[in-house]
Amino acid sequence: MLSPLVMATLLLFLLGAAAGLLLQKLPALANRLNSGFALLGSLAGLVAAIQIFAQGAPVDGQLWLLGSVHLDMLSALMLLVISTVGVAVALYSFAYIREYQGKGDVAIGALMNLFLFAMVGMVLADNALGFLLCYELVTLTTYWLVKTNPDAAKQSRLYLVMNHIGMALVLIAFWLLCRESGSLEFAALREHHLAGGLASLVFLLSFCGFGLRAGFVPLHGWLPVAEPVAPSHISALMSGVMVKLGLFGILRVCIDFLGASQLWWGYVVLIFGACSAVLGVLFALAEHDLKRLLAYHTVENIGIILMGMGIGMIGIANQQPALVVLGLLGALYHLLNHAIFKSLLFMGTGSVMFRLHTRDMDKMGGLAKLMPWTALAFLIGAMAISALPPLNGFVSEWFIYQSLLSMTKLGTSVVAPLAVVMLAVTGAMAVMCFVKVYGICFCGAPRSEHASHAREVPGAMVAGTLLLAAVCLVLGLGAPWIAPHIASYGQALVSGQMNVATGATLLPLDSSQAILSPPVIAITLLGLFLIPLLVLAIFKGPKLGRRHAGTPWACGYAYEERMSLTSGGVTHTLRQLCTPLYRKQPQLDLASALHGVSDTSGTTGWLLHGVVLALFILMAVGV
Repeated sequence: MLSPLVMATLLLFLLGAAAGLLLQKLPALANRLNSGFALLGSLAGLVAAIQIFAQGAPVDGQLWLLGSVHLDMLSALMLLVISTVGVAVALYSFAYIREYQGKGDVAIGALMNLFLFAMVGMVLADNALGFLLCYELVTLTTYWLVKTNPDAAKQSRLYLVMNHIGMALVLIAFWLLCRESGSLEFAALREHHLAGGLASLVFLLSFCGFGLRAGFVPLHGWLPVAEPVAPSHISALMSGVMVKLGLFGILRVCIDFLGASQLWWGYVVLIFGACSAVLGVLFALAEHDLKRLLAYHTVENIGIILMGMGIGMIGIANQQPALVVLGLLGALYHLLNHAIFKSLLFMGTGSVMFRLHTRDMDKMGGLAKLMPWTALAFLIGAMAISALPPLNGFVSEWFIYQSLLSMTKLGTSVVAPLAVVMLAVTGAMAVMCFVKVYGICFCGAPRSEHASHAREVPGAMVAGTLLLAAVCLVLGLGAPWIAPHIASYGQALVSGQMNVATGATLLPLDSSQAILSPPVIAITLLGLFLIPLLVLAIFKGPKLGRRHAGTPWACGYAYEERMSLTSGGVTHTLRQLCTPLYRKQPQLDLASALHGVSDTSGTTGWLLHGVVLALFILMAVGV
């Protein structure tokens, strides 16, 4: 039976959207209600998701808004992702929405609730019509949210065009699935597995269609364009949650409906993931705009998640249960982790913009002293995205490393060893990128007048960012207890499709891997940190001689502003080495082919919207 909390989640989001529409003449009250309903709805969804994981069994039901509803472990994980980020974003929006006072603030709050409603509805739906309607509603609400920025007309149209192309491909894939099964219900699609060329066609259509939402290379063109111009808390929802719906769609169609029956499907997903990871971080390193830099890191991390998904699909096709569980565990754990730390980083960036009104890193600097709580939360997010132990990003990337190393033991392909190298290179460049970001933005001296007069943001914004920072720590230190719950999706696939007892597929870690426990690593690192303090405590005092007061040598930085390090200077050598790649960057994505069309007129976007609507009608009537 469906939990009342799930129904309450959807109802509260609808009430929040309605409050924004009905109380436009009372903006202060409307904004509080918008944020309040979003917070309550997200809390209800969070509790409902935890209940599903505690029960360990899928739940079915009916909702008049969506029809049939099915909550398995994958849907529950997505509900957990949406709700956790939703709680933090709702808290944050209580204060951050002042930045848009009189500039569409009420509309942003109402659309945020509708956005959350559509995303929850999509992961709950157990029939094609409800799933696709919510998917389209996600596209439209995102378009309207980006368009609330008066300078973002071109970016919003580009987003609309690319995502409607993706929607058309997804609709064709679902039409083929539903035509063969004779039903719109997902239960019928699961039972009627396609085979041969038709199955491969559906795989390619869904991989490309949902890939345009996920934003991996070369389908990423809208991501660094649209995400940076949206309000920062909406950017957090887009990057942390919305792009994951594309990955959710790929998992649902390619594994749940098609059974990942073809080996080459998994290799395609793995190769695209590895390339997206490396290229995403390379593009991020060249950026000076903090939000564009974070958008490119979304491309990178989507690639990392795809690598885990590809390994799981290869394991299914090769009948390798351990590979299935470990690959999907790494993918799903990183999906959750990326949602948390990327939302944290976008909200931290929003806090900086709230005071400085700029996204240019070279106009920041010295913010750690002036905005200490924001700096602390951002530091935790930067360490997490850099996969530094014992935070959550390290744990999920470790599982993906282990799945790749397990795959190399099969000895059937050179793809796995190359993917290991590419993942290692990606991790190293991510560390380099965030050393640059944190050093330029939060350390040193202020680089502009606004930076020198910055102060900490309101308490609600601090609470939202610190909440996500705490979740990063919990997901990292609590990995030994959390990972088995996330692995339950892979275990269910193994037991259902490979006729292997679930108990035999528990995390396939040998003794050397099991010793690598995040709590043990945390205690070890803390001990190493205390050693220098202990040495100083023993030897300080008269043994070190009398202290002399004076101005320390600053290598010239205190006397010549031009000698201070800039965001471009940190990565100058790497950008010189990769100049051909950066010159060809516009040719690497679909957006370049649509750029002129989408920039000159919105006609193309709405024409595609009409095509999508026509496909909806044909699908409903034909099936």
